Amino acid sequence: MSTFLGAALAILGGACAAAFGGVGSAIAVGRVGRAAAGIVTEDPSKFGKVLILQILPGTQGLYGFLIAFLLFNQIGLISGDIAALQAIEPLKGLMYFCACLPMAIGGFVSAIHQGNAAIAGVGIVAKRPEESGKAIIFAAMVETYAVLALLISILAIFGIK
Repeated sequence: MSTFLGAALAILGGACAAAFGGVGSAIAVGRVGRAAAGIVTEDPSKFGKVLILQILPGTQGLYGFLIAFLLFNQIGLISGDIAALQAIEPLKGLMYFCACLPMAIGGFVSAIHQGNAAIAGVGIVAKRPEESGKAIIFAAMVETYAVLALLISILAIFGIK
């Protein structure tokens, strides 16, 4: 079992990136959806505008999935390369785990906050639908930090030799 400790740590890192990004996105998309449903109940013509706001916090889940996929491909898990998995030393596995943390933590936190911004944007659309572009920009600004977390995790994964 100890021969797979490094691989286990690496896999745990990828799983955390996917899980935390996905959970944050699911929470945020659900909350925005509830707010959007109230608006669409009153005025169905606003569906397209609030749908965009609901979709935005879902990207962190995709980014977490991407990090997990890139890592699992990098370490040989996807191809089923048992020898490559056995060759991952515990320190290297810990490095892979840490490389996934920016996306795991940054994805979770930014998804929740992007959802909050999108909920506020739904309020803007409810009262002033012509200002929906501004509402989208407010929510999209939070995306910057999810993208930065994604880039740091990608650079860290591919920087491990």
